[in-house]
Amino acid sequence: MAIEIGRHARPQEDMPAEHGSIPVWNAENWYYEDFEVGDKIRSLRRTISEGEAMQFNMMVMDLHPYVADQHFAEKEGVFGKRLVAGAQVFSYGLGLAATNCVNSFSYGYDRLRFIKPVFIGDTIYTIRENLSKEPKYDDMGLVKVSYSVFKEEGVQVLYCEHLMTVKYKDGQPEKSSQSRQAGVS
Repeated sequence: MAIEIGRHARPQEDMPAEHGSIPVWNAENWYYEDFEVGDKIRSLRRTISEGEAMQFNMMVMDLHPYVADQHFAEKEGVFGKRLVAGAQVFSYGLGLAATNCVNSFSYGYDRLRFIKPVFIGDTIYTIRENLSKEPKYDDMGLVKVSYSVFKEEGVQVLYCEHLMTVKYKDGQPEKSSQSRQAGVS
């Protein structure tokens, strides 16, 4: 069975059958064994507006002058204009390429880097790449994906790696000899 990114066909039993059998958009049903190292997806592009930038700043109470003070950013700031908060770029960048696999759970993020500034009005997109997988627990393995966020014509602005635990289909797969030698448990 081929796994389709962005489609989840697991029947939903708590609604009418004719509704529950319709695939759910942006929800998936893949397992550890289905994860293929090297696969990539690219998101749609998204422009970050003034209003949503300030709304985000207020929600998270990030009132740093570089993101919230136009006068400071233009007159005293290094870039001559206001930035989009790094946390917002991270959230949007990952959200653009995130898929909702019902069998995976976030384990954490590594190597988060804000490479270039993002300004109000910039348009971003994300490339997600499957990096690695290793058996981890009796019922779940550990997979790692990277998120590379770009603006405009391919200028990279953010990079991070997301670790996720993912359920096995039929019990724990055999650990590789490399994993056993490295002491991965």
